[in-house]
Amino acid sequence: MLYRKYRPQSFSQVVRQEHVVRTLEGAISSGRIGQSYLFTGPRGTGKTTLARIFAKALNCAEFGKKGAVVPCNACVACLAVNNGISLDLIEIDAASNRGIDEIRALKESAQVAAPSGGYKVFLIDEVHMLTKESFNALLKVLEEPPSHVVFILATTEPHKILTTVLSRVQRFDFKRITPGDIAGKLKSIARVEKIQIDDDALLAVAKSADGALRDAEVALTKIRSMIPSGQISLAQVSNVLGLIPYTYHPQFMGYLASGDKASAVALIHSIHDAGMDLEHFTKEFISYARGALLSRVNPTLSGSIEGPEAHNQFVTLASIDNDKLIKIINVFTLARSQIKFSPIPQLPLELAVMQL
Repeated sequence: MLYRKYRPQSFSQVVRQEHVVRTLEGAISSGRIGQSYLFTGPRGTGKTTLARIFAKALNCAEFGKKGAVVPCNACVACLAVNNGISLDLIEIDAASNRGIDEIRALKESAQVAAPSGGYKVFLIDEVHMLTKESFNALLKVLEEPPSHVVFILATTEPHKILTTVLSRVQRFDFKRITPGDIAGKLKSIARVEKIQIDDDALLAVAKSADGALRDAEVALTKIRSMIPSGQISLAQVSNVLGLIPYTYHPQFMGYLASGDKASAVALIHSIHDAGMDLEHFTKEFISYARGALLSRVNPTLSGSIEGPEAHNQFVTLASIDNDKLIKIINVFTLARSQIKFSPIPQLPLELAVMQL
């Protein structure tokens, strides 16, 4: 899997989370290490990866040396984490170890010194899955942790964590990774792996990942396995990943702008007959309309969301005013919510076309 092969092994390789990286590097260089951290944010944005890098840095042979870059990824402690055999880093999946007995065992383990004599790091993934009793048990050790212990809690749902626990951790919110940043990382991977793939195809993969770099790398792995040779096009990527061809969005928007109801309805039926998911098409079309609106209000923001060529792709929509775009977004947002409950999947979209 490409996401495992190209998982960042140092702070400099982490994508998009500069605000977290700077703070952790500052703590390491100053020696002021906190004992409880909370990493929260969308899936696939690097929470567990950065936790492992931080754990490596704490026990790296270069830690504490002036001017040294940690983790060095060459000493025994770093290599042990890289190979998944470190006794100083204990990873716990709270989704499958959520009971109070598991947390009691963790508390007992925390009292024992790290085998290396350095820091003992506990990484609890999906910590929001713990039971209330388990949280209360964890709270006791978070209040008075041994000096050699560092806790890193990772979650996608921080609102489910007890406020008493939140008050005892340093919280870091991870950002959703932009399509441009994801496409850039995928392009570098494709270059090393000698995967011949078009830039617009890479951008389509990046957008489909919804801010999760890991998901994009998994998608690229799937594409490579199904198209092992030759130049990979946008059409092939759309077919492999089940994406709606991007050309449908401006085409459909053009029909709505000109009031061509017959062609708009015909396109809806052709998408449905081709076996594509109408709800997914509607979601992507709403995103396209939103991008068009943002390109007028804030071109810089639109570029970070839709890609550097965002402004150019919306030039053809100059005939549609902002009020019309807003109405299109509202009408199709409502239509999308009705598709799954409709006896005829196409009907909510057909009615939206008629309404416009």
